Amino acid sequence: MGSAVLVGTQWGDEGKGKICDLIAPDFDCVVRFQGGNNAGHTIVVGERKYGLHQVPSGIMYPDCISVIGNGCVVNPKVLLEEIDMFEGDGISTANLKVSGNAHVIMPYHMVLDGAYEELLGSHNIGTTKRGIGPCYQDKMARIGLRMQDLLDEGVFRDKLGRVLDRVNPQLEKIFGLPTFTVDQIADEYLGYAERLRPYICESGLLLNDLLEQGKSILFEGAQATLLDIDHGTYPFVTSSNCTAGGAVTGSGVGMKNIDRVLGIMKAYITRVGSGPMPTELAYETEEGHILTEQGFEYGVTTGRRRRCGWFDGVIANYSARVNGLTDIALTKLDVLSAFDTIKVCVAYDVDGERYTTIPEHESRFASAVPVYEELPGWKVDITGCRRFEDLPVEARDYVSFIEDLAKTRVSIVAVGPDRDQTIMRSW
Repeated sequence: MGSAVLVGTQWGDEGKGKICDLIAPDFDCVVRFQGGNNAGHTIVVGERKYGLHQVPSGIMYPDCISVIGNGCVVNPKVLLEEIDMFEGDGISTANLKVSGNAHVIMPYHMVLDGAYEELLGSHNIGTTKRGIGPCYQDKMARIGLRMQDLLDEGVFRDKLGRVLDRVNPQLEKIFGLPTFTVDQIADEYLGYAERLRPYICESGLLLNDLLEQGKSILFEGAQATLLDIDHGTYPFVTSSNCTAGGAVTGSGVGMKNIDRVLGIMKAYITRVGSGPMPTELAYETEEGHILTEQGFEYGVTTGRRRRCGWFDGVIANYSARVNGLTDIALTKLDVLSAFDTIKVCVAYDVDGERYTTIPEHESRFASAVPVYEELPGWKVDITGCRRFEDLPVEARDYVSFIEDLAKTRVSIVAVGPDRDQTIMRSW
């Protein structure tokens, strides 16, 4: 097994956590390369369900090194809560590493995140208000604090003081909110630093050393393609590069070391937050209600109900192209067992013009009307299927239809939430 990138191909919540957890034992290292605790991966182990927000999915395997890469932003408090959760359950975090170059989410980032959303009013992005966007803003403005800064009190206090000279006037004069002092933040964050010190390292060097030793790495993406800051449905996106290219910049590993790109696609489509979604079905409709409740479409991080819709082949094709997918993992196929017939979007109609790729302008995408093809359902329980041949012919045809739309092979098919409810075809 060479090294591989795992990415979401829709608007997130495709089931990346399960697939990553499933294939992680094939790799020596799992690295998160972007995002922060706005992402949530769910892993089910027997009767125990873990909601991961910062720690990579490889943590479940003691021989696997888990790395939070330089492209991530880290909330130290959340990270320590997850470390304590695992250690409390007897799962060692000794092999967890955090890049010293990863940026730190500060208290004012979370306050500003909520303030910006309120200022936007009806045009809000729908963020998780976890401070992710403002943290990445400071990174790009070159005033951010990094994990390595926590290890030197003098450096941390000096940099923090300069940041607060810019942040406090915003809080006070624009938003009418309380300001922060250096001591107020340092007292809390320097306490986190002592506990996190053993985990912080030069992760890029670590990863390249592993590759030189012939080890394999799984690059674990958070969020998804349509939320990518460059390639997503801007401005309703996250603040980092969630596409496969982000694995390179977010880890310090060169492109020549990546052999496969596995895209996770839900057998239908969901979205959290604001922004256009051509195939959306209102929750009040029978189809929308079934997808939401049968699929339990509620956010891991926020608990918000996800917007649901039929599978969007235009997005599937686009994601395959911008990520350079070699393989697809199709998840939640079992949810579609409830339907007599299943619709799949194969194109958009925009003011009478047919699009088979995402329209070039956001206003045209916002007015896109899906063009559907209707496929027969199978109306039988498939959660016990363990071979592709065990699936009803209608389910196999549905998978083949998606392969044709995405021009990429479906190598993994998930037919339920548990690890063993997975069909491995060609992975």
